[in-house]
Amino acid sequence: MNKTAAQAEKKHESLFYVTKRDTMPFWKSSLIRVIAVIAALIISSVFIVALTGKSPLKIYSAMIEGSFGTVRTFWDLLQNMAMLLGIAVAVTPAFRMKFWNIGAEGQVLMGCLASVICMYYIGSALPSWLLIIVMAVASMAAGAIWAGIPGFFKAKWNTNETLFTLMMNYVAIQLVSFFIAVWVPSGSGILYPVNTDTECGWLPKVFGQQYFLNVAIVAILTVGMFIYLRYTKHGYEISVVGESENTAKYIGINVKKVIIRTVLLSGALCGVIGFLLVSGKNHMINTSMAGGNGFTAIMVSWLAKFNPFYMILTAFLVSFLKIGGSALARDPLLKLSTSLGDIISAIVILFIIGSEFFIRYRINYRGRKAEHKNV
Repeated sequence: MNKTAAQAEKKHESLFYVTKRDTMPFWKSSLIRVIAVIAALIISSVFIVALTGKSPLKIYSAMIEGSFGTVRTFWDLLQNMAMLLGIAVAVTPAFRMKFWNIGAEGQVLMGCLASVICMYYIGSALPSWLLIIVMAVASMAAGAIWAGIPGFFKAKWNTNETLFTLMMNYVAIQLVSFFIAVWVPSGSGILYPVNTDTECGWLPKVFGQQYFLNVAIVAILTVGMFIYLRYTKHGYEISVVGESENTAKYIGINVKKVIIRTVLLSGALCGVIGFLLVSGKNHMINTSMAGGNGFTAIMVSWLAKFNPFYMILTAFLVSFLKIGGSALARDPLLKLSTSLGDIISAIVILFIIGSEFFIRYRINYRGRKAEHKNV
């Protein structure tokens, strides 16, 4: 009976089985991702022909032209990439600690609100350079407080940070809506806190470019976060807490302190992005200021394995797909909907996410020789 059962079990074994990889060389994992992007573009081409009847090469050329065709479009791409990268960098230390901060959208929005409040109430009382400093500090404080509330509850009572931070997004949206309703009785939903002619509280142009400082500041934050996580004691403590809280406690790390400190840092950096959106880009506020980047940044950080330098590539790809896709609707010859760009973006991102399976796992073939050998 035992022999018969063993034979029956062997007969029902699957032809393929999956095992977890130990490590994979960087060049090989990069090659898999490149192949995934190429495959996504091929599949997207099928959709393009089926939906529009146009040449996929013309569509892709229009996306490239819409992102790199002029100096203005190129800086728009850099600006969008910088804001997305900045939020991804901000949430990374919390993610490395396995604190799933889904509230970046609200934390950025609170940073925007703090900056606008400063511009609205004290914009005419301070010189522009001092106002900018006050706005930056206020935005960092607002973002840190908004992240620190769920961080404190997590450290104190081990609450679910995913739900807590997610719900804080909706509270932030309603707060912004309230202040706009108070300040703008007309109901336009947009607040310009100062006369746009005065440029009070605006970041100055550098080399004639409005977005230069935004890009430069985010670049500094990216390098600083890499150094912080890789080479500092705090970065080491974050990694240990993320691996095992029990191990962290055993070696003398104050887990509660690390959680609160890290979450405050994450929120403060989100506040910086809120400040940049107000002072360096839009110079106003509405409830959609973050533009969904708080959620997109989660994917950017995860795809980069929480490595700030790799995030530059993932943020560039996502921003290029977004800007290039919107360019399709502006092209007078193509006359296409932005939905086509969204479809292409979704397919590319889906394939990249799917490629992570082949990077983490190996598919093995159980052939006849292997079966005979096992027998």
